[in-house]
Amino acid sequence: MKLTALIAALTLGTSAALAAPAAVSDSGVMADKAGMTLYIFDKDAPGVSNCAGGCADSWPPFLAGSDAAAEGDFTLVTRADGKAQWAFKEMPLYYWAGDKRPGQTNGDGVGGVWHVVK
Repeated sequence: MKLTALIAALTLGTSAALAAPAAVSDSGVMADKAGMTLYIFDKDAPGVSNCAGGCADSWPPFLAGSDAAAEGDFTLVTRADGKAQWAFKEMPLYYWAGDKRPGQTNGDGVGGVWHVVK
C-alpha cells in the first residue's frame, strides 16, 4: 500500500485550495507528501507549540504555506515567530532532524515526550 488519502494538493498561483497536508504510510505512521515521518510533542497543548529555538533545530516544525487552510482534522497553529505550523487534531506536527530518509522513525520515543502520529 502506498501513501494514501490526505495527500497535499499542488497549487498554481494563489487560487487553488489545499487538501490535507499529510498521509498515512505503509507502516501506519503519518508522513508528509515526501514520506518524511511526522511527530507530536507531549509538552505542547492543543493549538500551542512549545518547541522553539534549539528545540526547533532538532524538531523542525511542519510549516504551512501562506495560502494554507485548515481542513478536517488538520488545523493551523501560529507559532511564537508568527509562522503557521500544521497540526493534527490541534496538536502541532514536527519532523525529527535525525530522520534522514522517508519512512524513518528514529525520533519515536525520544526523551519520552516525542511520538510518531499513528
